Amino acid sequence: MQARRHLDNFDWILFFAIAVVCAVGVGVIYSATTGTPMAGAFHRQLAWLGLGLLVMLLAIVIDYHTLAEFSYVFYALALVLLALTLAFGRVVNASKSWLGVGGFQFQPSEIAKGATILLLAAYLGRERAPSDRPGLGFVNFSSLCGIVGLPVFLVMMQPDLGTAVTFMPLLVGATFLAGIRFRTIVILALIVALALPLAWSHLKPYQKERVKIFLEPTRDPKGSGYQLIQSLIAVGSGGLLGKGFMAGTQGQLQFLPEQHTDFVFAVLAEERGFLGSLLMLALYFLIIYRCVITARAARDGLGVHLAMGVVCVFACQALLNIGVVVGLLPTTGVPLPLMSYGGSSLVNTLMSFGLVLNVWMRRLVN
Repeated sequence: MQARRHLDNFDWILFFAIAVVCAVGVGVIYSATTGTPMAGAFHRQLAWLGLGLLVMLLAIVIDYHTLAEFSYVFYALALVLLALTLAFGRVVNASKSWLGVGGFQFQPSEIAKGATILLLAAYLGRERAPSDRPGLGFVNFSSLCGIVGLPVFLVMMQPDLGTAVTFMPLLVGATFLAGIRFRTIVILALIVALALPLAWSHLKPYQKERVKIFLEPTRDPKGSGYQLIQSLIAVGSGGLLGKGFMAGTQGQLQFLPEQHTDFVFAVLAEERGFLGSLLMLALYFLIIYRCVITARAARDGLGVHLAMGVVCVFACQALLNIGVVVGLLPTTGVPLPLMSYGGSSLVNTLMSFGLVLNVWMRRLVN
């Protein structure tokens, strides 16, 4: 009887929006990899999608309060995996971010995102809703920084700046929901202002080059600026309705690097045009909107922080990727959630949305 009630309360709008985006992503990956050395990516993505849906189901059926009780275990496991990656990881694009077990390879930083969301929600939502809490002081804020900072530090050691940046919206969102005192905001602003020059000096040469290329793509059109220029050509050449499925020039002729991962949205824009891209953006907005509605409807602080933690990471990662594709942001190497090729990102994202659906189903439970 209880299972039937949960099923009646299931957020089918959010689920179908996620399913449509995943389906479109698989289709774009097929188009972008057919006839290339990555032709098998389509079948692997389907396998990852099946695993991701299974993990999503587990995240839905187990009460999120039960999952929160083991949040410290999941978080500790994620840190151990990140540490093992530094010691035994596989180097890809100058970053040691992949860990292999036999023939199976995954990215522990994606697991760390989900574990960090769960631990932050458990820490902030123990007893009362965020609106009932006093302002977040510097000591409690430091605890939040520590929870987010540990995995970020290990990811930066790989080094993987793009993935590390995707953790920051989680800290900002959690801090905003918990409430932060004006004095703490002033202190943080001073720290950030003083740290910016130091941050630039500690960037790797290729990271500095990405920022320079963002400011002036034509300074190295056949080198560092090639990727961004080709992406802009692909997006612009799609026109209003696009060139059609598997009919794009930049994608099919392989002018666009990383077209099935970081620049998958450029392939979509070339093949489906402005209207197709706009429809996809509308689906992303719908997913974000349903997550926010779930947070507002949650019956406790834990549910609020879970839903908002997921949406902060998802929304900012999508904005980062699309911003890079259309030339509004420097290249970061961040995949487009639900669409880009990659099992670790897809499985973690589906698992995270399983938590959101979990919160929605149990919003009316006393």
